[in-house]
Amino acid sequence: MIELNKLHVVAGDFALVDINLCIKPGQYAVLMGESGVGKTTILEAISGLRSASAGTIVVGDRNVTTMSPSQRNVGYVPQDLALFPTMTVREHLEFAPRLRGQSQKLIAQSVDPLVQRLSISHLMSRKPARLSGGEAQRVALGRALSFQPDALLLDEPLSALDESTRATLQSLLRSINRETGVTILHVTHDATEATALADVRFRLSSGNLDLDVIR
Repeated sequence: MIELNKLHVVAGDFALVDINLCIKPGQYAVLMGESGVGKTTILEAISGLRSASAGTIVVGDRNVTTMSPSQRNVGYVPQDLALFPTMTVREHLEFAPRLRGQSQKLIAQSVDPLVQRLSISHLMSRKPARLSGGEAQRVALGRALSFQPDALLLDEPLSALDESTRATLQSLLRSINRETGVTILHVTHDATEATALADVRFRLSSGNLDLDVIR
């Protein structure tokens, strides 16, 4: 579950005011809206990369509003993926579990099935410079899922991909949602993509900054 209650977030001269949103456990939600209306700011607030000035953020069954990013158990794939150029794919996938102090046995138990699900076993020794766009997206997704998060946040994850790769990753995202039950909030400006993926869609408007459910 992801729930925002009267959330206020300030980002420089820009502010989101009184945002209310509820995504049920296991739902695949899509957030739409024009560029610059604050979609990424909402993801950053949920993940803990940007502080809320008022209101509350609930993920799973916990109020995470004042928690650090590492305490929130939220996986986040930013639009630029933010892969580390000096790290191999394996190191990316093991990064978050190691930060949480997991043993190598526990890391293997979570990472090895993920590698098979994402079909990236042949990429494990590569660094980001040797990955295609679709491969890099799979690695970023794997890193975000490696610690079994309560929620997964995706910022325009398919926008830079060719049509064939986009269709393949759409299918992969939906299957991950169904198989793991992770709650997903996916930002996109593409209505076709939203229709293909979403259980529920929201639109963020720059007028009153309300979130309206699109059935």
